[in-house]
Amino acid sequence: MRLPVRVLGVLAACLAVLLPASAVHAEPGGSFTFQDSRISESSGLAASRQHDGVYWTVNDSGDGPYVYAVDGKSGETRARIAMRGVGQPRDVEAISIGPGNQIYVGDIGDNAGGTWDHVWIYRFPEPKQLRDQTVNATQFDVVYDGGPRDAEALMIHPKTGRAYIASKKKDGGAAMYAGPAKLTPGTKNVFRRIAPINLWVTDGAFSPDGEHLVLRSYFGGRMYDWKDGRPKEAESVSPPLQRQGESVTFTADGGALMYGTEGARTEVTRADLPASARPSGSAEADGSGGSSSGPGEGENRNLVVGVLTFGAAAVLVLGLKRVFRRR
Repeated sequence: MRLPVRVLGVLAACLAVLLPASAVHAEPGGSFTFQDSRISESSGLAASRQHDGVYWTVNDSGDGPYVYAVDGKSGETRARIAMRGVGQPRDVEAISIGPGNQIYVGDIGDNAGGTWDHVWIYRFPEPKQLRDQTVNATQFDVVYDGGPRDAEALMIHPKTGRAYIASKKKDGGAAMYAGPAKLTPGTKNVFRRIAPINLWVTDGAFSPDGEHLVLRSYFGGRMYDWKDGRPKEAESVSPPLQRQGESVTFTADGGALMYGTEGARTEVTRADLPASARPSGSAEADGSGGSSSGPGEGENRNLVVGVLTFGAAAVLVLGLKRVFRRR
């Protein structure tokens, strides 16, 4: 989902004025920038478990049935995968990797305002060789118990393979929905509400060990303990302030989060997790940027900055109007 260009431009200008460079680029090593001009609306991220240092991404609506494998150091595209056997994607918003290195693509957004009677999930095996190629994909029809929803976050549990979708905050709040134990092609896979989510969710991901779930919004995020097939809130996390924060994934070792945003040649920013949130055996943090804070603090801080930014943007716009009126 794309915000108005004028709003983005004004916000970017205000952020540059309001925030010091350390706040905008507060990250340790491990970040990268997309080099491929075809990746113009990256709307989901997933760390490969088969290819070291590779991240999979998808564009938002308008690109076609394509998935990109990107080098996490250089930002160069190592492969573009075309999915065969699926319809024309409508609003692709998410990507996740399940057991057996199966890649799942979430065509789950709803540009029609939450009125589409069904959405889709596509699945294909992660290629063992990274090169441009066409793969056979399986298409699953998805419906929600309770009616259509607009969503941007698809998460496949790395141990059970169960699919979960987090809707955006709309019509009474966002919520977590669980799919059937096994997705079945050629039939309607019903996703049922299992928990409320107090967040305007733009993406999410399970940790590699399946014990944590992270959900992000434009200005904040939540890290949950995953117990008994449900999210149990643990603490807030603080994504970097980005032009339009759209994606998040754990690194392959689970020791850090990678945050992405829409736009051409945008940066994917690494944020190391505190020891309490890292699985045993993961890499030690190599910096302090993007560290987690106590419950609510990270999101509240970013939300305050966001509100101030919008306020500054309004003042800037009103000031420009007065200037032009005087001419």
